[in-house]
Amino acid sequence: MYDPILNDLRRGAVADALAAAEALATERPDDAQALRWLSAAQLQSGQAEAALASIDRAIALAPEDAELHLARAGVLVGSRKPDEARAALDQATGLDPNQFTAYVVQAQLALARGDLDEAQRLNRLAARVAPEHPRLAFVEGMVRLRQGDAEGALKILAAAVQRVPDDLQLLHALGVVYLARGHLAFAEQAFRTIADRIPAATGVTLLVASVVARQGRSDEALDVLNPVLEDPERVTAGVRGLAGRLHLRAGRLEQAAPLLQAALVGGAQDRELLSSLLELWQRQGLAEKGRQALDACLASGRSSSDLWLARLALEPIGSEGALTVTARWEESMPGEVRALEARMSALAHAGRAEDADEVADRLVAVMPGHGGAQARKVNALVARDPDAAVSHVRSLLDRAPGNERRAMLLGWLGQAQDRAKQWSGAVESWGERARLHLGQSLPLPSLGPARQAWPALASVSESAADWPVFLWGPPGSGVERLAGVLNYARAPLLSDRFGPNPPQDGLQPFATVEGLLAGTLDAGLLMDQWRTMLPSRGVPGGSVIDWLVWWDNTLLQALRPHLPQGRLLVAMRDPRAMLVEWLAWGAPSLLAIPSVEAAASWMAEMLEHVAVLLEEQLYPAAAIHIDGIEHDAQRLAAVLGEALGGLQFPAPPAAGGSGFPAGHWRQYAQALAGPFATLTPVAVRLGYPEA
Repeated sequence: MYDPILNDLRRGAVADALAAAEALATERPDDAQALRWLSAAQLQSGQAEAALASIDRAIALAPEDAELHLARAGVLVGSRKPDEARAALDQATGLDPNQFTAYVVQAQLALARGDLDEAQRLNRLAARVAPEHPRLAFVEGMVRLRQGDAEGALKILAAAVQRVPDDLQLLHALGVVYLARGHLAFAEQAFRTIADRIPAATGVTLLVASVVARQGRSDEALDVLNPVLEDPERVTAGVRGLAGRLHLRAGRLEQAAPLLQAALVGGAQDRELLSSLLELWQRQGLAEKGRQALDACLASGRSSSDLWLARLALEPIGSEGALTVTARWEESMPGEVRALEARMSALAHAGRAEDADEVADRLVAVMPGHGGAQARKVNALVARDPDAAVSHVRSLLDRAPGNERRAMLLGWLGQAQDRAKQWSGAVESWGERARLHLGQSLPLPSLGPARQAWPALASVSESAADWPVFLWGPPGSGVERLAGVLNYARAPLLSDRFGPNPPQDGLQPFATVEGLLAGTLDAGLLMDQWRTMLPSRGVPGGSVIDWLVWWDNTLLQALRPHLPQGRLLVAMRDPRAMLVEWLAWGAPSLLAIPSVEAAASWMAEMLEHVAVLLEEQLYPAAAIHIDGIEHDAQRLAAVLGEALGGLQFPAPPAAGGSGFPAGHWRQYAQALAGPFATLTPVAVRLGYPEA
């Protein structure tokens, strides 16, 4: 949908890009991304004021989209200089190669259209004219951020703002980088400074409110929004949507409902709004009202895949209602990949396998490399004839382009070989896939000694109000199944350590172990930092369940003296089963498998920490053994509740996730004889049989 505009911008066909963007924005006036690219086209066409208005409209529709605020930062420099649009800039630099401003604005135009190489080239030309000019930091910092180097961007922009604290563009960019780094308090300060200088900048006001809310201060965020809500000239669907989400988060359903519904009627269709409306209708028991509201939007012609997905979410999986909605969606948007995906899934859940296979064929025709559709075809063949499935996947593998595609097919090949009882072949396929994934995986963390000289376990204060729990499981343990139970029960589970913006505290980086052992990291400061960051992670107090990426007994150097009231829950299966599961299905932590032997050795060393922790009762901890109940949601909920002191958790509809049945690891006794021998001693210590 947006690709033609982007392609025109990249090849310099500004007039074509503008015409396409204007047509799309007219057709989809409530599409924030369409307005974003209209803004970029307007900026390159010399319509800088219009560009700023368009990006502000986009932000009003989707106020929590950080990319839109990043785009606005790029528009600001040209927003009041229409005479410095691209054509005039080209002429200016042609006449006088030393015109610094022309190069800088051209660089920012390139940045706005996503051409990072060109932005850097132009910024280097500007640096030749004025190498010390602070405005160079904007493009350099934004390029670093988009390349994933948020730390480098922060250093560059912070230094520039220190030199020119009144430059609002640099300050805005610095705030965006603070957001990317998770430094919400600093981001708030930057955006508040801009809002104080430009009170009419609604987009910045919305950003302040969003950042305040993300720190757990919903009521204060609403106070920030109230002047905008009360101003008919400034209030938009996006403003109402954000205010409604804040009321919903605070549990005020009566106040949330009219705001969220008005935002929908007003044209907002962003995922945050739709998700909040679905939650509202579910909590109010008003699914039918939700169906009517979304059907009215769809009937008005404002169709989008997100809107259809929200409508589908109101129907039970595989029900007649789901089949009807997916049929309507496919009819409304022929050839839309997500519509075909939803139709295939609904038919499969309804037990109409042949019809689902037919949709899978159509999906492959539209997108030949579609993983889900190809997987369905392969799974159907595996069920009928595993040996034929092995041959079929090998034929796909022979002509597969690129490592990503090969890695996916190697996973399928291993599954087919498992069903065909080709155990050694399955291990070989999974091992090759792991090697292809090495560049995208985290290295296995170095482990400290399982036994150390421990500080005393502090006594728990009688006034302690917070009772934190840490959840962790080794790769292949099925810890994600326990997390699924907690999420379904709306427990205060923090899963952000596995997301794109993990918390920047001491419990995240592997290097914490080395710092604690060397004495270069203060254990008390580590736990103070963890507590301080909880509000920015969405939890105002310390009674949370923090899902950890890794565990090492060295953390007890901090936990024993500074958080004695904490508790560690360890998801556990037979270590040999965990190794096979890790090979076959991967793990939420995305840890690398350099080789099967290396993975087994590391797992044995890591489980030594668990064994010592439990045997010597070094910290309040419990191992939750889920062998044999991996696929039983009721029993998973029961054992998790028991481990937490007898709590009663509702069981989700399904346990979730893939995996082998308990004991399946024994099929690999010969293929993995060496790695199993490495793991057997610690398996016995953890209570599992020797064979």
